[in-house]
Amino acid sequence: MKRLLLLVPLTLALLSGAGAPPAFAQARELPDFADLVEKAGPAVVNIRTTERARASQPNGLPQLPEGMDENDPMYEFFRRFFPPRQPGPGQGPRGRGDEVPRGVGSGFVISGDGFLLTNHHVVDGADEIYVTLTDKREFKGKLIGSDRRTDIAVVKIEAANLPRLTIGDSSRLRVGEWVVAIGSPFGLDNTVTAGIVSAKGRDTGEYLPFIQTDVAVNPGNSGGPLLNMRGEVVGINSQIYSRTGGFMGISFAIPIDEAMRVAEQIKSHGRVVRGRIGVGIAEVTKDVAEPLGMSRAVGALVRSVESAGPADRAGIEAGDIILKFDGKAIEKASDLPRIVGSTRPGTKVAVQVWRKGATRDLQIAVGEMEPERAARAARPPGSGPGGTAPEAAATNALGLAVSDIPDDRKAQLRIKNGVVVDAVDGAAARAGLRPGDVILSLDNQDVTSARQFGELVGRMDKGKTHVVLVRRGDSASFVPIRPSPPAR
Repeated sequence: MKRLLLLVPLTLALLSGAGAPPAFAQARELPDFADLVEKAGPAVVNIRTTERARASQPNGLPQLPEGMDENDPMYEFFRRFFPPRQPGPGQGPRGRGDEVPRGVGSGFVISGDGFLLTNHHVVDGADEIYVTLTDKREFKGKLIGSDRRTDIAVVKIEAANLPRLTIGDSSRLRVGEWVVAIGSPFGLDNTVTAGIVSAKGRDTGEYLPFIQTDVAVNPGNSGGPLLNMRGEVVGINSQIYSRTGGFMGISFAIPIDEAMRVAEQIKSHGRVVRGRIGVGIAEVTKDVAEPLGMSRAVGALVRSVESAGPADRAGIEAGDIILKFDGKAIEKASDLPRIVGSTRPGTKVAVQVWRKGATRDLQIAVGEMEPERAARAARPPGSGPGGTAPEAAATNALGLAVSDIPDDRKAQLRIKNGVVVDAVDGAAARAGLRPGDVILSLDNQDVTSARQFGELVGRMDKGKTHVVLVRRGDSASFVPIRPSPPAR
């Protein structure tokens, strides 16, 4: 991805007028970061990683940030200000097995005996990790463990009495609060930038509600601390929103309370143990919530249930909406993986679901998260052995023509009821339904046969939006459909 360096003069204009306070009075109200940086700075480290050369490489090129090459607009900047180290006497091209630079990032000390926190992506794939302190001492780091899902890594260096940062409480952060980042953007050590908290709880990851800031964060800042005005770590700078590869005014940090929970597990066990219940989920939209009788769009819609998994054994079904897990409210779908993941495997917890217009309370024994597996491909239900669809039939007010499902096919699909879609047009086609889909329910009422489904459609209010529970492959989801107006 191309990056563009724009060097623009910045000027602060103070407008004076009747009754305006003097400029020095306004300046006194601005935060002073100097003492904070002087105290916290020594605990922030530069992390550079190397890998073993897989083929012969020439020496003498500038050390570029990861992903940059000679075609990048910023290459000239690095060539001019970071000239290459010339090979010494007897040095030739790098051969197979020699160390070559891989990337530059940041980190910070969390204990005086040499434990550091950084990002997983800073050290992932590195053959060697080198940690440089602000006093220019350099140590070889040992990777204790890392977690891709939360982008957290723990590194250990053999040192004692190191300056360390105080861990803060990210839950107490307020939007609009001043925060400071220290790190090595583009390899420039000990760079300080400041800004405010722009938002909290941003869902940009599977397990993390990120802190959003407008602090200038760039490649190389990854893994460095985000500090509050008391000099406490409240986050780990991890991501930026960018169309160019450089900073565009939005950056994201991992909340430190989440990071420390992961770090403690890595230090204790070398890995992170997470709970799982074996469901695929989706958001609950307003168009789905209202026809189902819910007062507002909350919870996590269960799209699929793993056969013989914890949720299946607990009686959770596709189409259920999980409202609470272990007493904690599920406001949006992304809340569920975080809450389940932080639950100790083997724990029995209460789950509240919305099913057919009412809440149900179930008990579930949480399993342990397994390594990621490839999704199993499945033919659309109702398709024949050759994948051919049935002939088109006349459709109803929803634009659906359906037929009964043989009992042996129901057993194969592990469903007790439903009809298969034979043809689609009108409203159903606009909603995305297609032949081979299975209709399990209409407006919270189970569909037991093609005839019964036709009767339900015939009685429904044609001026309102209705929802059908649709099974496609191994997943199910609610689809809102507004009937087409009658032809004239």
